Amino acid sequence: MNNVEKIRVERLNLHYGTHQALYDIEMNIPENSICALIGPSGCGKSTFLRTLNRMNDLIEGVKINGEVKVDGHNIYTSDTDVVSLRKRVGMVFQRPNPFPMSIFDNVAYGPRIHGTKKKAALQEIVERSLRQAALWDEVKDRLNKSALGLSGGQQQRLCIARLLAVEPDVLLMDEPTSALDPISTLKVEELTQNLKERYTIIIVTHNMQQAARISDFTSFFLNGYLVETDKTDKIFTAPGDQRTEDYITGRFG
Repeated sequence: MNNVEKIRVERLNLHYGTHQALYDIEMNIPENSICALIGPSGCGKSTFLRTLNRMNDLIEGVKINGEVKVDGHNIYTSDTDVVSLRKRVGMVFQRPNPFPMSIFDNVAYGPRIHGTKKKAALQEIVERSLRQAALWDEVKDRLNKSALGLSGGQQQRLCIARLLAVEPDVLLMDEPTSALDPISTLKVEELTQNLKERYTIIIVTHNMQQAARISDFTSFFLNGYLVETDKTDKIFTAPGDQRTEDYITGRFG
């Protein structure tokens, strides 16, 4: 892990209509690291995650001010190409959402949209992405079968492979294991550890043990505020704020 800054968030505020959901968020995320976002339900974690690739733009009545810089560029300027941004900063959702098509076509979908048409090139991308998602050995003999026939854990790794196929820089994961069994959860956790060598990963999780196991940094959100952010071992052993300790030890949340 290095200390080169990948994402810098400055004075970020977000309103849904008249309701303010995020207050003056300030955060720096180094590249090739895993940052876990923790906190009770409804505290702003997923809303914050969606600000990092402007997914909140799709919600009516959202107003955002402040800056989110990815590689030094503020993504909230009017000249930002949002399609290109979401290619670079991709999202994995809480429940696996494979398309109702073959395993191959799921992974090839993004590259095709972005102009890759040659079959050999697509085959190479599909194999590489499935290998990166630790799924190739399980599906290589049924690439033309429906993705909907995969188990939940396999579907989630397929969605990660689909994301990797368009060569993003940043992976946003919104509780990616909450709908999975323990063995599938472990596979996705191992996968994130391997992926951080190439990508910067921000993950929302309600699982304190998961945050402690896999992340380098942890950020604790409460009622729309970022209470504190620090190296994970410090957050879990010597947090700087009593509210963080109360949440981690299960006094509320």
